[in-house]
Amino acid sequence: MAVTLESELVSRVIHDGELNSRAAAEAYIGGVCFKQGPPTLIGAELEWLTVQGECQASGPSAAPRPQLTALADALGPYAPRSIAPDSPELALPGGSRVTIEPGGQIELSSAPFADAAQLNTSLRDDARLLRELLESRSIRTVSAAADADRRPKRLLQLPRYRAMEQTFAGIGPFGKLMMCNTAATQVSVDAGADRADIAARWTALYAIGPALLAAFACSPALRGAPAGEWASQRMRAWLRLDNARTRPPLMDWADPILGYSRWALDVPLLCVRRPDGTGSGANGHRANGHGADSGWSPPPGATFADWLTGALDDEVGRRPDRNDLDYHLTTLFPPVRASGYLEVRYIDAQPGDSWTVPIHVLDALMSSSRVVAQAIAIAAPLAGHWLDAARYGLADLEIRAVAVELLTLAAANASTTEAAREIEAAVQRCRSGDRPVADSAAAGARTGGPGADS
Repeated sequence: MAVTLESELVSRVIHDGELNSRAAAEAYIGGVCFKQGPPTLIGAELEWLTVQGECQASGPSAAPRPQLTALADALGPYAPRSIAPDSPELALPGGSRVTIEPGGQIELSSAPFADAAQLNTSLRDDARLLRELLESRSIRTVSAAADADRRPKRLLQLPRYRAMEQTFAGIGPFGKLMMCNTAATQVSVDAGADRADIAARWTALYAIGPALLAAFACSPALRGAPAGEWASQRMRAWLRLDNARTRPPLMDWADPILGYSRWALDVPLLCVRRPDGTGSGANGHRANGHGADSGWSPPPGATFADWLTGALDDEVGRRPDRNDLDYHLTTLFPPVRASGYLEVRYIDAQPGDSWTVPIHVLDALMSSSRVVAQAIAIAAPLAGHWLDAARYGLADLEIRAVAVELLTLAAANASTTEAAREIEAAVQRCRSGDRPVADSAAAGARTGGPGADS
């Protein structure tokens, strides 16, 4: 598609809110999911399991999940509206915003920063304040990527999560486990300066994914998961819960922008937003088979493209608009998600404050086109080996060797001497085949305050 036509289609969709063709939808996705510009910013999202009352440092044990009212009371003006509808949803002093996941996990989403050191400092300060707020109501955070002790239990009763749970339950056991019993460290970087730069950075983040997944895997136990030994039960849950939604066919994509746009439209719908919450279509007709509690559940197997082209007119009662497409894009869960920036989703929540290490690693590996090309070459033998990395982790000698080489490259291109020191400690850990622990270099380097484990 010509660039001028693509830009015109994007502009029309943004201003009119209408999606009148698949071409317009594809152009819109490419424009909003891959924002072009010099890559200068980095951000992160940190997640923790939560418990009410005392808990052991190794995990939540049998401690109960906190009540949503207690979380809202503890967070005060920082509470998200998902648990406090009248909250102003203020950002914490360092710029991070608080969200709650379906099982009561708590998440900090940072502001974007120009360098990783500033990002880590702000996140560390906000995490400390978050712990203080929660502890005022005897709620504690646990640095664990998977809940090894408690059965999955959904606390948030929003229509989105009801629809998600219902859809995933028809596929297998991993949907509810992912929603309620896992936590991640996510790192976000700018998409790239132009289409060629975007393609290189996208390719690199996927190529290095299996090795970095293994390097930072630390969730060998997940209660409720089928039997089997896995280095990252968290990533196992993501990879197994819905193949169409979590594993895009990257090998078929010559252009990741076009490939992602087409893939997104062909992923089955997870939710159909119904603002009145009744399951009724735009004309007041009740959608077939959808009552008040399941009003956001889509017809089985239907894709956004089906909805766009009129195949769901009887079931839904209206055609989708831009807001529906924006919402659909948030229900895609690939290892790297395009959200204007590139969101790396394959790293386990790290023990203590050692989440600084993968932030530094990704910052270094994306620091220049030269390093990006080197990273792609190093990681090439493992490209696409997600399940092997999640299952065997560093116990697989080939995976371990690639992980060590990638982290060595990152250490050599780190932005500060402290970042290099943290990464070098991770290199030594990986050489020994050990998973991350709370007393890693990053935890030892933190500037005051307790770790996230309580």
